[in-house]
Amino acid sequence: MKTVDVKLTNKTYQVMIAAGLLQQAGQLVANVWSPCKIALVSDSNVASLYQRQVADTLTQAGFQVFCYDFPAGESSKSLTVLGDLARQLAADAFNRDDGVIALGGGVTGDLTGLLAATYMRGIRFIQMPTSLLAQVDSSVGGKTAVDLDSIKNIIGAFYEPDLVLIDSNTLNTLQQRDLVEGYGEIVKTAAMVGGAFWSLIETINSPADIMTHAEELSARSIQFKADVVMGDEKESGQRQLLNFGHTLGHTVEALADGGLRHGEAVSIGMVAIMQLFENNGDAQAGITDKLRDRLQAVGLPTTSPLLHLPAALDKVKNDKKNRHGHLNLVMIKTIGAPQIVSIPSAEIGSFLKLTAG
Repeated sequence: MKTVDVKLTNKTYQVMIAAGLLQQAGQLVANVWSPCKIALVSDSNVASLYQRQVADTLTQAGFQVFCYDFPAGESSKSLTVLGDLARQLAADAFNRDDGVIALGGGVTGDLTGLLAATYMRGIRFIQMPTSLLAQVDSSVGGKTAVDLDSIKNIIGAFYEPDLVLIDSNTLNTLQQRDLVEGYGEIVKTAAMVGGAFWSLIETINSPADIMTHAEELSARSIQFKADVVMGDEKESGQRQLLNFGHTLGHTVEALADGGLRHGEAVSIGMVAIMQLFENNGDAQAGITDKLRDRLQAVGLPTTSPLLHLPAALDKVKNDKKNRHGHLNLVMIKTIGAPQIVSIPSAEIGSFLKLTAG
């Protein structure tokens, strides 16, 4: 088993990574929680795969389990579904001594995390991510949120879990596109870390290679994210590095209106922003091709005509990372050397080569 310890100012928790952890979920949860009611929340896809199995192990460990599910898909990451889940907690008389477990992908983790953060102003929370994207990205770091119309993650809170259990066996039930999507976030992290992590990325040339090295890829990604979060829990400084590729990624994802997955959009965003910085002489020559090659090796997209639409600039200007008249962008000067660059709001369009039409 691989473990990562996340030690924050007011909380410490552990991320456990190994095959078969869901079968041990009851005992592992009992190590951090005393007997209580647990709401086990999954989307409709994951519920049919794993919810009963996990519920049984929790029941055997002495917990009273309530299984909740909601329709699969990004559209469920909404205030409406959040309210529906909160009503279920209230109807089942949950209180602050009880807990909520997110069993599923990124939508489930974000939605359930915000539910735990806001119900009775906060109840206990555990993450059991089942997608590669959720395992290496959203399950660690305490960001929880729902969307508002087409604006992603605009209503949320920082709320850390008490435990994260990552069972690499769950990747076996993913469609190839879902597996590869998560790898986009792994390449993002490896480009910032460099060294042995990037050397590992250079050996990954197919989705099968991702599966072969899944646990190591997850552990290395999570360790980097944990280190960054421990140094900047509320994203006031260096945690912004984790947004590499996300400004243009979120833009193209929104304009695609469901046609692109998050990891696919981040892949496009990373290549687009790095090409701009490289063309500007700020990054090492050839670095964009190096990044593009590693993403394309597993079938990730690296370009989109959507970035040239007039609406793209409006999306970027409304990005929540716009602060005090500046937009902070992340680039990789060379592999292993990330840097935050602040662009005045008035210059965003010209720098990104975007126009309002």
